[in-house]
Amino acid sequence: MENTESVPPRSLRVEEKESVVVRFCGDSGDGMQLTGTEFSRSAALEGNDLATFPDFPAEIRAPAGTLPGVSGYQVHFASTDIFTPGDEPDVLVAMNPAALRMNVKDLKVGGILMVNTGAFSSQNLQKAGYKASPLGDGSLSAYQLIQLDISKLVVEALADSGLSSKDTLRAKNFYALGLMFWLYNRPIEQEIDSIRKKFGKRPDLADGNVKAFKSGYFYGETTELFTSTYKVKAARLEPGTYRNITGNEAASLGFVAAAKLSGMKLFLGSYPITPASDILHNLSTYRHFGVVTAQAEDEIAAAGMAIGATYAGCIGLTSTSGPGLALKGEILGLAVMTELPLIVIDVQRGGPSTGLPTKTEQADLMQAIFGRNSESPLAVLATRTPADCFDCALEAVRIATKYMVPVLYMTDGYIANGSEPWLLPKIEDLKTIPVQFRTEPEGFLPYLRDPETLARPWAIPGTPGLEHRVGGLEKENVTGNVSYDPYNHELMVRIREEKVQRIARDIPPTEIFGDPEGEILLIGWGGTYGSIREATNAMRARGQKVSHVHLRWLNPLPSDLEGIMRRFKHVVVPELNLGQLRMMLRARTLIDVKGVNKIQGKPFKISELIKRVGAVVRGEPDPGAIPVEANKRATLDSTTDAG
Repeated sequence: MENTESVPPRSLRVEEKESVVVRFCGDSGDGMQLTGTEFSRSAALEGNDLATFPDFPAEIRAPAGTLPGVSGYQVHFASTDIFTPGDEPDVLVAMNPAALRMNVKDLKVGGILMVNTGAFSSQNLQKAGYKASPLGDGSLSAYQLIQLDISKLVVEALADSGLSSKDTLRAKNFYALGLMFWLYNRPIEQEIDSIRKKFGKRPDLADGNVKAFKSGYFYGETTELFTSTYKVKAARLEPGTYRNITGNEAASLGFVAAAKLSGMKLFLGSYPITPASDILHNLSTYRHFGVVTAQAEDEIAAAGMAIGATYAGCIGLTSTSGPGLALKGEILGLAVMTELPLIVIDVQRGGPSTGLPTKTEQADLMQAIFGRNSESPLAVLATRTPADCFDCALEAVRIATKYMVPVLYMTDGYIANGSEPWLLPKIEDLKTIPVQFRTEPEGFLPYLRDPETLARPWAIPGTPGLEHRVGGLEKENVTGNVSYDPYNHELMVRIREEKVQRIARDIPPTEIFGDPEGEILLIGWGGTYGSIREATNAMRARGQKVSHVHLRWLNPLPSDLEGIMRRFKHVVVPELNLGQLRMMLRARTLIDVKGVNKIQGKPFKISELIKRVGAVVRGEPDPGAIPVEANKRATLDSTTDAG
């Protein structure tokens, strides 16, 4: 690399930006997830509001340089409140041809496109489906193209480091990170400390990555790649202590907090499955809080362990994704029959079957509510943002133990892996979760019910005088004896359903963002929250009478929801499935609910929602729906694109 030590720093114009979206992408071995995480951390330390979207390849290790092996991480940071990782990147860092091909179509026109030319070999171009390099054919003229041989620059910077060629090239990500730190005027001291801490067991790697990071930073400062740098001021966030947190981390902390607030032990039985595995990993680190985790041999065993822990008086928790939820169905039915407060976390992903393991979807709703044999009602709630996962965990435990009912806690890959600033709650503001175990033997019967909640008593096995039997066979009301009486069976089915519906008494009045009545009501659930909220903001700014309701409870639904729906001319449900919530709302209210549906493993874009909602409300064909008739053309286009 050219010696630039004697070159004085240039005086560049610093442009102030309200918000910026940066996407790092490369091969799955290029460290893009780490790069994005570190850049997000710097934004959080600077006080920006932020939202992230990690995008993982499905294969454990796809062939290097291929399209299936592309990994990406998008960061949206701002000086104002934001709700999504952004529609279009302002900056795209592409470390190889495959990353460029998979991501360049999302880049904003006029955006900065930084390409590592060192990876644009004829072999890598061929793997990505390019017949010739796009860097010189004019196809990228809509962008500010910055061509850098990052591979070569890193090798030159670390020539005297003593690192192997493999370790040297692995530092490419920190070189790119350093350049982004310079471009957005980020202080480098804390990042250098972070790198040294991360590679503390390998001082040589720590020194090499720090040098690569600083080389990237000073390359930007001493060359003429850019005519200006950018600055995003800190956001005006509510005062307090914040940490950047993912949905899986927040869920884990929420259940640990619930255990402390209820005075119970927390047990997690789990079988690793993407994208829920991090919950098992995270909770296994809280042994000092009395948390017990067990990695089972399969999904059924994991759920069996959890229901056993619940029977014994613990918070019994099991985590999974859609395919695992299907396998846990029989145990869930047992939890319904025995009326135990088992909690199941479902981190949704694309399906069916193995489907799209690393991509997001929210198509497990019908499975969550109806996906068990016979009439097996249970409570279902859904988180809406990474930070919201903490609060939902507390609510899930509170409801499960109050009503003695299994609860299905739904999130998705977008929420689980995404991150945002989380305002740490004050300990004194967290409400205790009252849990009562039956201890008095006098008058005890296992299905004697609380008149308000219909909850049966929770008697821990081994308590003197409270011996009782539970199992999968139908129970006689009150006594809990096995019963085949047809009248009793219908009575018990109706009691179990009524118990779930009474949870609606604990659901607060539905929050309406916007006017309480008007032209269009957008109803969402789960990870679509940010996109719908920002689309609502944009449409209202244009003078449209649009409001937004986002549901936490899906079974039961809020008791005031139907009345709210009837105050709007059009009700539209955007969801990442073919219309599951829409179907439920139409069936239960007989209101002509319309849908905007996407099943591509990706979240909604704000611009996409605005366009599609407008068309649906006007009675026009949904411009974003992919018709079945596109099958032949899509296949041909795919073949053609692949070269």
